[in-house]
Amino acid sequence: MSSIPFKAMACPLDGEPLEMLGSTWRCAAGHSFDIAKQGYVNLLPVQHKRSHDPGDSKAMVAARQRFLNSGYYDAIADAANSIVEAHRARSGLSHAPYSCLDAGCGEGYYLRQLAAAVSDSSPLSLMGLDISKWAVLAAAKQETHSASWVVGSNAHLPVQSAALDCVLCMFGFPVAGEFARVLKPGGLLLQVEAGPNHLRELREVIYPTLKPERSMAPNMPEGFAHQQTLSCCYELLLEGGEKIADLLAMTPHFYRASAEGRARAAALETLTLTVDVRLVAYLRV
Repeated sequence: MSSIPFKAMACPLDGEPLEMLGSTWRCAAGHSFDIAKQGYVNLLPVQHKRSHDPGDSKAMVAARQRFLNSGYYDAIADAANSIVEAHRARSGLSHAPYSCLDAGCGEGYYLRQLAAAVSDSSPLSLMGLDISKWAVLAAAKQETHSASWVVGSNAHLPVQSAALDCVLCMFGFPVAGEFARVLKPGGLLLQVEAGPNHLRELREVIYPTLKPERSMAPNMPEGFAHQQTLSCCYELLLEGGEKIADLLAMTPHFYRASAEGRARAAALETLTLTVDVRLVAYLRV
């Protein structure tokens, strides 16, 4: 994969373009943001934080990193990459720089998988953003060359308007208005969401009863046209309490479950799971 630096960042304070000068991003008004020694930049102003340390904790990030690096969700990454590659081909961008934001990148797994899947003749300009500083730190430590890693919020993306070819939102918190703002006309928004049976066997262990499934009909975000919906379903066998614990710790179910539910999960040594996700692709109109 060949890459070019991501240059479409915007000041989180005034929305003006940021320019990198040495190890600092700076806007015309003089607001400056230093690149940390680990290779990421914090573009999350204190007024955009809802807590002192928002997003996933250090422990959740570490659990997700161990789980994803074991390859359990490679099929999801492969399906996402195929949709992105098809969009590049249709857009005539197979050999032009293709700018992509992973909004809610976590520790960078899906963006790294995308970078690895693209041929050397197809340059990418990549940015991974997450509200968790622990997630962005973990991403930057694993990969410092092919992407820009940013602490920021989906609600106030520090990205210039109409600058992106693609936005990924992988199990994240979609903000349709911001995604529409930063995408070029014809740009791709790819959302990956849990299906009705996703991790059902784990949920049956930790909850007394399961809630009725909500409708899975696509909720059309304003400014977009639905392109396609793909399902990715398969069985997964987890062997060892540590792997089961990592899966639980990386999901919102860890906090939603009672202490008794978490204890039941901790007693397991093997667990066969259903992975059920849908990939919904929209085009910016």
